[in-house]
Amino acid sequence: MKELDVVRLVKEFEGMPINTEGTIVHKYNENDFEVEFFDDDGDTIDVFTTPKDVLELVESFD
Repeated sequence: MKELDVVRLVKEFEGMPINTEGTIVHKYNENDFEVEFFDDDGDTIDVFTTPKDVLELVESFD
């Protein structure tokens, strides 16, 4: 996973339910990402440092 990839939660995290989607805005290392999470209307919910083990890749942009 890399910056600007779209991801989704596979586990509840920071009070957000499974399947919440977001965009990686910064890659700290291979296991930690800054992710901006969005609601169904595309509005930002919050931005969290998120571990890789709670994320799955939805769409990658090259």
